[in-house]
Amino acid sequence: MKLHNHIKILEFALASLLRKKTRNLVIILAYILNVFIFSSALFYSESLKKESVELLQGSPELIVQRMKGGRHELIPLQYAEEIMKIRGTTEIVPRYWGYYYDPLVNSNYTFLGADQMGPEISAMVEGSFFNPGDSNSCVIGEGIAEARYIGVDDIIPVKGADGQLHVLRVAGIFNSESAILTNDLVVLSPGDIKRIFAIPDNMATDLVVNVLNPSEVSTVAGKILEKLPDTRPIEKSQIIKTYEALFSWRSGLVVAIFIGAIVAFSILAWDKATGLSGEERREIGILKAIGWETSDILALKFWEGFIISVVSFLSGMIAAHAHIFLFKGILFAPVMRGWSSLFPPLNLAPQVDFYQIIIVAFLTVIPYITATIVPSWKVAITDPDMVMRG
Repeated sequence: MKLHNHIKILEFALASLLRKKTRNLVIILAYILNVFIFSSALFYSESLKKESVELLQGSPELIVQRMKGGRHELIPLQYAEEIMKIRGTTEIVPRYWGYYYDPLVNSNYTFLGADQMGPEISAMVEGSFFNPGDSNSCVIGEGIAEARYIGVDDIIPVKGADGQLHVLRVAGIFNSESAILTNDLVVLSPGDIKRIFAIPDNMATDLVVNVLNPSEVSTVAGKILEKLPDTRPIEKSQIIKTYEALFSWRSGLVVAIFIGAIVAFSILAWDKATGLSGEERREIGILKAIGWETSDILALKFWEGFIISVVSFLSGMIAAHAHIFLFKGILFAPVMRGWSSLFPPLNLAPQVDFYQIIIVAFLTVIPYITATIVPSWKVAITDPDMVMRG
């Protein structure tokens, strides 16, 4: 078919769509909604995956926890001596951390015991980082400071495991640039956190194991499990895979929440595939009677489906992009990130993943165009007189 003929058929397709503008507008809106849902879920989950992977690159290669009854327990420091006997380990650092529920703001804080932080972390503190050995001093995240309306040199009361009230002085506050890491974090000395959480001196929350050769982390983990069967070695790669699986599951949950809209669009496509209206059949019969070929009619219906699909697909993709990267995924954020009320502000970097675009197109564009062409082909190969008689 010549290019001139295609242009004329395209003009006729546009005129035909405008004649039924109300019906086509409803189809376009339903189409846009489905593209928006699929695209938003994919954009948000993929952005969170990439963000979490980048953040976790700085996490320890191997963490050892003690398990009891399927739950995480405190680990004896003597386990560090046994692990150091394994060839390939260079250093073992005990960590002290835990979660504290604050009933005043209905939120969980993460408490971390540390005498000092690296220079890159200390530079993120407004105020000062407490000196090693300081008692009852802490550095808190910006989210905690805003929730409790406190600042530097204010106090934050904490109820310990012994039921006593421990008063901590805020020496510094992490700035907004580190909010994704520190929004709900409270850093205090190991002595203070052990006293608040009643951690015995010979125990730690877990152990960070430094391995000389990163390629031997799995081997060292296996030897630790063999030597200390009540432990659970956790590799950084396992943590990254867990986060990726978590966000994939939550993106599926978002799609499930809007399953009604998806079903409605599926019914619409099925309705188009199972037959044409009487008016559409008569139109095809008239076109055949005045000399249109079957290929011309298929080209006409292709352009009609293509125009609706392109307009809807691009509009849905643009709306999803704006929703995720300009409005911070406001509709999906509680489901995708969790239900903690101390959400860190997320500034997700816009990224174009053509694989995601192909997935959305495959799930929306191709089924709709197919549902437009197939019933038209069935009518186009039928005798025009029979078609117009009904």
